[in-house]
Amino acid sequence: MVKAYDVPADRLIARLAATLKQDQNIVPPPWARFVKTGCHAMRLPYDRDWWYVRCASLLRKIYIHGPIGLSDLRSEYGGRQRRGSSPSHHRDAGGAIIRKALHQLEQAGYVMKIHGKGRVLTSKGMSLVDSTANEVFDELVKIMPELSKYA
Repeated sequence: MVKAYDVPADRLIARLAATLKQDQNIVPPPWARFVKTGCHAMRLPYDRDWWYVRCASLLRKIYIHGPIGLSDLRSEYGGRQRRGSSPSHHRDAGGAIIRKALHQLEQAGYVMKIHGKGRVLTSKGMSLVDSTANEVFDELVKIMPELSKYA
């Protein structure tokens, strides 16, 4: 069985984002068109569907690192804030975006909260990520048949 560890992250996240776009519970909030992803970011995200990509990325991060809390996720999605001629510093990502996305993933039944530990994937979320990873791996095997020995 192919897991999320076995496929490239960019392909898995893109496929998960397309799947989440079909879900009625995952809807970008009205303010998502105007917001930066953190104080370290210079501009808004270029992709109009960035909300679904962020939700898919959250699913993958929780799959790999779970249970994981909001502050750890903020640190993961943070980046380098440029300060002109002064040395740059790391800044965490905005918490409202991650929090709202996690709430939507919880409503959809993909993530659940364990008090005192953080968020983990439910069985529905695990099966979604695993089946999507399997689909991505099947596509890769069509491109490169020598990968079939790793299935």
